[in-house]
Amino acid sequence: MQNAAILTVDDDPSVSRAVARDVRRRYGDRYRVIRAESGSSALDALHEIKLRGEQVAVMLADYRMPQMNGIEFLEAAMDVFPLARRVLLTAYADTDAAISAINIVDLDHYLLKPWNPPEEKLYPVLDALLEAWLATPAVTMPETKVVGHRWSAHSFTVRDFLARNLVPYRWLRADEAEGGRLLTAAGMSEADVPVVITTDGKALARPTEADLAAHVGMATTPASDLYDLAVIGAGPAGLGAAVYGASEGLRTLLVEQRATGGQAGQSSRIENYLGFPDGVSGAQLTDRARRQALKFNTELLTTREVVGLERSGSATLLHFGDGTAVTAHTIVLATGVSYRLLDAPGLADLTGRGVFYGAAATEAPSCAGEEIYIVGGANSAGQAAVYFSRYAGKVHILIRGDDLTRSMSQYLIDQIEAIPSIEVHPRTQVVGGEGRDHLERLILCDGRTGLTTTVATSWLFVFIGAEPRTEWLGDVVARDASGYVLTGSDLLADGRRPAGWTPSRDPYHLESSMPGVFAAGDVRAGSVKRVASAVGEGAMAVSLVHRYLEAP
Repeated sequence: MQNAAILTVDDDPSVSRAVARDVRRRYGDRYRVIRAESGSSALDALHEIKLRGEQVAVMLADYRMPQMNGIEFLEAAMDVFPLARRVLLTAYADTDAAISAINIVDLDHYLLKPWNPPEEKLYPVLDALLEAWLATPAVTMPETKVVGHRWSAHSFTVRDFLARNLVPYRWLRADEAEGGRLLTAAGMSEADVPVVITTDGKALARPTEADLAAHVGMATTPASDLYDLAVIGAGPAGLGAAVYGASEGLRTLLVEQRATGGQAGQSSRIENYLGFPDGVSGAQLTDRARRQALKFNTELLTTREVVGLERSGSATLLHFGDGTAVTAHTIVLATGVSYRLLDAPGLADLTGRGVFYGAAATEAPSCAGEEIYIVGGANSAGQAAVYFSRYAGKVHILIRGDDLTRSMSQYLIDQIEAIPSIEVHPRTQVVGGEGRDHLERLILCDGRTGLTTTVATSWLFVFIGAEPRTEWLGDVVARDASGYVLTGSDLLADGRRPAGWTPSRDPYHLESSMPGVFAAGDVRAGSVKRVASAVGEGAMAVSLVHRYLEAP
């Protein structure tokens, strides 16, 4: 396979030659260095590289270029090679533009011109960016293929798992020529799909998520029996706790049952997160947080389900679903919440075959030109509606209330009102679904008149509130009537500490009824259901972990 490329673009020929020369001198034996002198010619080069199935590792673009400046080029280039690292070359007077670009194009670095000597100002930057790029799954596994049926729930599960874990793959339908050829080469038939063909040529028929994780390089087995801190759940709260715990010297284990990022990782655009005025996708935020946690030597386990906690002396045993266990001195519960199921006749059998819970971004391109229905009136539903409007011919939002103002942020309401292809249907509920091998029709009920109508559609995305994932805790940790974990002062009844509490102090703010077990994020009773607050609680939990470990 051809070496990955490093692309440089600058409209000044002398500068263009100089930066390409310096890059080639250091990296020419491992990477192809491609030079362009305009944003448009650089984009043409990127498209050619993409068509050949090759990779781009780093893009360096000058800010001051006519017709298309460096920020505009990098923004367009993100659609072609989203995982390539992005560097903006600027003069001192353009540093404000460079800072702005950090949010607009998720800029990795900006370099001031001149960059001499390159050994001090250029090469250390590129070394770090290339190291980060090489660590991404896209570099090591660019040719993973999934062969399946369009309306197969298992095929959807495989694709969704790979997408949410940022593993690039190529989707091929079994009834198409290329998909059929791959099945024949693997000695399989359509009855075996979904079939995943890994980069080393191994074919996996109807793989489980654990099978997928093991074959795409994710860790599924703990490296040790004892940890200072075990974080259960890798959503924003869990990632926050892992980053702060590991960076402060705690031997940290992060356990995730499905995919890092949680519900936030599925968001197409988070626009009210501090520090990102132009918004950031959940996948981008998740990828940065995951890489940051790994940088500090967090041990990340994927597809491992924790099914119980048990006190073992001063530590706690985490029991996994396969019967194994590890021990940790402290625990942070960050399992988040899951979307409630829509209780309407006919929908359960169509889940994954036209009925989806959450954004299911993998399905967006397949919705091109069609009418889709979204149930829910909170931010997650609004973000999904805006995202799917780029593909679908019409997006219908169904809500029980009179309008969106009670449950959705105003910025999203404004965006929805400005998109003509989105229509909001107040006081409207889904009361049934029909279809043979996939969803074909929905039955809607008007809450004002009680009248029902049947609409033709193959797409329903559900965002109807959430439930905490805490059934596995049983009676070991106190929870409220809805299943959320009680912490801190909420555990005190008339000033009395919870039953079985042994320390000679009240529970810390985020501490549960089991000493040394903390809760952070959406799973905690009384928490603010926002990404920023979840990250903050994850960090706060680690400060309380230190206090717990330092106590006599």
